[in-house]
Amino acid sequence: MIIGIGVDLVDVARFAASMERTPGLRARLFTAAEQAEPVPSLAARFAAKEAVAKALGAPPGLSHQDAEVRRDPDGRPSLSVGGRAGEVAAALGVRTWHVSLSHDGGFALAYVIAEG
Repeated sequence: MIIGIGVDLVDVARFAASMERTPGLRARLFTAAEQAEPVPSLAARFAAKEAVAKALGAPPGLSHQDAEVRRDPDGRPSLSVGGRAGEVAAALGVRTWHVSLSHDGGFALAYVIAEG
């Protein structure tokens, strides 16, 4: 059963400019494992984190660090959700996360499904 769906779109150039203007932003938004990714991939990961929040109904107290986008051995992205987002997901009955990422034409897109 689908518990929630979230989607987010990020302008990669605008995101890159924000990252340059605010040096601590990379560490605040991304886990240590994510931080080495290139900017277009970071923009897609940021979109995924926003999409996770939307799939959960945007409850208060979430952190961007609560969701981490990982790369499975076959190259597909997957989500690891913990912290406050993990608590909310567990309360809602989320057992599986599905994520799709894309970046092209100056935009990054993420689509997230929370399944119970």
